[in-house]
Amino acid sequence: MARFAIPSDRAFGIAMGAMHKLAKEIGRDHALAEALWRTGWYEARTVAAFVDEPSRVTPAQMDRWCRDFDSWAICDTVCFKLFDRTPHAFRKVKQWARLEGEFQKRAAFALLASLAGHDRKSKDAPFARCLPLVEHAAADDRNFVKKGVSWALRGVGHRSLALHKASVALAKRLKASEKPATRWVGKDALRDLLRPLVLRRLKSRRA
Repeated sequence: MARFAIPSDRAFGIAMGAMHKLAKEIGRDHALAEALWRTGWYEARTVAAFVDEPSRVTPAQMDRWCRDFDSWAICDTVCFKLFDRTPHAFRKVKQWARLEGEFQKRAAFALLASLAGHDRKSKDAPFARCLPLVEHAAADDRNFVKKGVSWALRGVGHRSLALHKASVALAKRLKASEKPATRWVGKDALRDLLRPLVLRRLKSRRA
């Protein structure tokens, strides 16, 4: 866990596959998810993200769990497996992008990236409205924030040709910045967005 910058002082060292298996056996259980989260243990919180019921997750719960994020692993798991399926997700992207904590701020962009990958109903507009948040946060030179920002920008750019165009334009502006973190985000996103495979997939999807 230390190799991947995941705190191990409150962890049992259980493999992710075992946690997935356990969560499937348990099924959905909101009350259990809350109880598991309160234990503070990494594996319990991971299973909580797998078994909670998105329709019963409240904005207050999302804020409470977000305040507890202490690694990219638990942040990304909760956003990717649970929070992006709630009706409050876009609102939290906007709110959390203003937070100061490294993993709390990362949560905004991990959530946006997760929405970009999983949300099949939203049109382009709510994603386009998030691009200014990406641009503003790109100057944050903390490792897990800037990587989350790049992930979000790439994810939005994969959704449609229109969003791809907007994301590439933003990435080029970021690449031209004098700020190292901003420049890094721009370069990292462009490497992915300009791959021929990405454009072929977007054109195929439109067709």
